[in-house]
Amino acid sequence: MPELRVGILVGSESDRGRMQAAADELDARGIGWELAVHSAHRTPDAVAEYARAAQGRGIQVLICGAGLAAALPGVVAAHSELPVIGVPLRSSLSVLDGLDALLSIVQMPPGVPVATVGVDNAKNAAVLAARILALAPATS
Repeated sequence: MPELRVGILVGSESDRGRMQAAADELDARGIGWELAVHSAHRTPDAVAEYARAAQGRGIQVLICGAGLAAALPGVVAAHSELPVIGVPLRSSLSVLDGLDALLSIVQMPPGVPVATVGVDNAKNAAVLAARILALAPATS
């Protein structure tokens, strides 16, 4: 089993399958990952704890999938010094077909950066994570 290096975080169980492309890409590249479900709105303390503890578990990059208000990537970036990649997700509740999530993720305040990929493009998030990881050796 590959060493854990990437954390994938989603706000609800319904988003798990939509982030599968990231997991598949990381698997194909031999990069270890974990997936957790914590909501920035419903379980903010769990999100903060996950983000703060990630580096201590060997995680070097965080990928966060979020729809609608898409607060999750920004909240994670506020609680971690690790690179955060946001994946805006379409939602049946969105009147903007994912554009609302894209704008929420890309418009972070100064000092809280979040890299952002295209709407529903979890694969590109994993490719970007792999490129970031290529700059630094594994932590073992």
